[in-house]
Amino acid sequence: MEPTSNTKVIKQARQLSMLKIVSRLLAHELHSQSSAKTITLSRDEVIELQTCVDLYIEEVGRRSAGTAGGQLGDPPLVGARSN
Repeated sequence: MEPTSNTKVIKQARQLSMLKIVSRLLAHELHSQSSAKTITLSRDEVIELQTCVDLYIEEVGRRSAGTAGGQLGDPPLVGARSN
């Protein structure tokens, strides 16, 4: 059974959410430091950005590994047997 188109849309939105977070963090810093020609990021801000990018990379890696083995997306769910 193939995933429905609704499931595909949700997975794509979840995948893009990491990039949206990175974009918003950078936009916030640009806005808050608008008077300066250069901006400064704290160590915590850089760690937050790095974490978002790492999560995105991991998710894309998992999806690539799944399709490389001949599978498309997640494996199908199997119903439980009742005895």
